[in-house]
Amino acid sequence: MKSKYTLFACFFCLFPLFSEAQIKDNTSEPSFFAVDERKIVETKWRYTYAMHLESNTVIHQADEDYDFFLYFKYDYTYEQFLNGEFDKGIWSISDNELFYQFKHINKFVINDIDKEKLILEFNQPNSKGTYQYHFISVESKDAPFIKPANELPDINVEAVDPKQSKKRWWATKRKKRKKKVEEVAETYINVELIGGGYYGGIDPVIRDYIHIKSDGRLIKEHKSITNGLSIVKKNISRNELEDFAEYVIKQKFFDFERIYDCDTSVCKKRKADAPTPIPLRLAIAYGNRKKVITIAVWGEDSRRVQYVDYPPALDNIIDAIQRMANRIDDTYEARK
Repeated sequence: MKSKYTLFACFFCLFPLFSEAQIKDNTSEPSFFAVDERKIVETKWRYTYAMHLESNTVIHQADEDYDFFLYFKYDYTYEQFLNGEFDKGIWSISDNELFYQFKHINKFVINDIDKEKLILEFNQPNSKGTYQYHFISVESKDAPFIKPANELPDINVEAVDPKQSKKRWWATKRKKRKKKVEEVAETYINVELIGGGYYGGIDPVIRDYIHIKSDGRLIKEHKSITNGLSIVKKNISRNELEDFAEYVIKQKFFDFERIYDCDTSVCKKRKADAPTPIPLRLAIAYGNRKKVITIAVWGEDSRRVQYVDYPPALDNIIDAIQRMANRIDDTYEARK
């Protein structure tokens, strides 16, 4: 039986070891299309096979003795798992080029990516051909990466607009038709607020999640180690939801950066200190406009220090969401 080290070598036995200078020369090749980085952020992949493109020949396949998984995280770091061993590093995208280090290769071309597959290409500087590496998407439960209890849950960045699905309102009775037409015409709105705060204290919070759907249904989930899970459900009127969407636009939410992270050594040190900061993630969709913003350390800590520099407007938007979620009104439902 082959050892994991032999299998590791086999994956790259096709490539000669070449110098760092040769690799850098290869990065000057032109890109032909741009990949939306939202397609790769917070995705997990399992390697299936490699092929030589010019000869259309499969040269390596994953089997029971070869497990290779990739995880591209929101903070531009990656984790990879190869036959029982974990590794990590930093990734970035420029047009269709993925800068991610595996063995001696520093850059791949993204040939294709969607919700089900990822195809990475590598072209040898010695012009012996192009090689493709095929991956399939996997859910968190099927990947070997361990998520800490206080880490953000997954977000569906490319949430499907339910109004785009076929609605048979034309088959309803005449007196209901006008209402159905108005429902179809409404602009899609989706809001998700996750995380924030600090993990620690007497009763550490392991889940703090607010979701407002396009129909106005608001769901707030709060889970702590001692008190367990509590869920609040209520309805937000369409008028209030539209007002909130207009407020978000006026605050220039869709113009902000995607990630606000530490830029000082003090902030980086605070990330590792207890109680541990939980990143805050805010996802808002309005019609065809969608954005997910992550703040590595949100707000101030007990010493009244704000470690990450981000637009104050984000605090205004977060406050508006929390007010809608925490307000008690006629549709308020709560349970544990």
